[in-house]
Amino acid sequence: MTDEDFAQIAHLAGELTGIVLGNHKRNMVYSRIARRVRACGYSTFRQYLDYLEKNLDAESTEFINSLTTNLTSFFREEHHFTFLKEALFPQLRFANKERKRLRIWSAGCSIGQEAYSIAITLRQVGFPSDWDIKILATDLDSNVLDTGRSGVYPASHVEGLEQGLVKRFFLRSRDERSVQVKDEIRSLVYFKRLNLLENWPVKGPFDVIFCRNVVIYFNKDTQRILFDRYADLLPIGGHLMIGHSENLSGITDRFESLGNTIYRKIK
Repeated sequence: MTDEDFAQIAHLAGELTGIVLGNHKRNMVYSRIARRVRACGYSTFRQYLDYLEKNLDAESTEFINSLTTNLTSFFREEHHFTFLKEALFPQLRFANKERKRLRIWSAGCSIGQEAYSIAITLRQVGFPSDWDIKILATDLDSNVLDTGRSGVYPASHVEGLEQGLVKRFFLRSRDERSVQVKDEIRSLVYFKRLNLLENWPVKGPFDVIFCRNVVIYFNKDTQRILFDRYADLLPIGGHLMIGHSENLSGITDRFESLGNTIYRKIK
């Protein structure tokens, strides 16, 4: 991969997704795009990039899928789910008791485990069956959304969870090599492909938005735009969860920090 190849990949990534690929990401880019180069039957990055340039409409999705990171797990950054279970969901159950409506967005949902963790927490709190509850799960990568919709994961992905929870919310395959999220959880989650830098076909308002470990790939100006758009889709008092390596300091003044990367909209 020449300097020119890397520069072209970084430029295209920025144009298509807003992701900023500095030179320190070069090894990661090499390993990920090399797989796509081989899959397309080429032997050099230049051959693949020439093909990509001529067939951008057809190949851009696979290019993006190759670059995006999809590290996830059930109940990752567990303190957020503890906050939902012990504080926020009981509060929302009271505050929304007249409308009986709840809307949550998992932005950058990867293979769906964050969204399903939210749905499981909702069931644990025990919202009445007549409530209108929907969790929107979106990602740039179309492949991970297919996994999310199926709700099927290797059995190793639930090994660290309490066995009572696994038994209640998952079905094991006959060979016990995989598990599937039960229908009562899957029915709460709706998966859609969405590029955070383009138009959002969502209306809101949302009670809670999760955008964790996503904005670390964007520059500060893009982050400001993104969090302002999130704020527009939350009511005053609505909550935003971000990743452990992220913060809103110097980015926006529309949220107040509650600690533990939990924020509440104030304006």
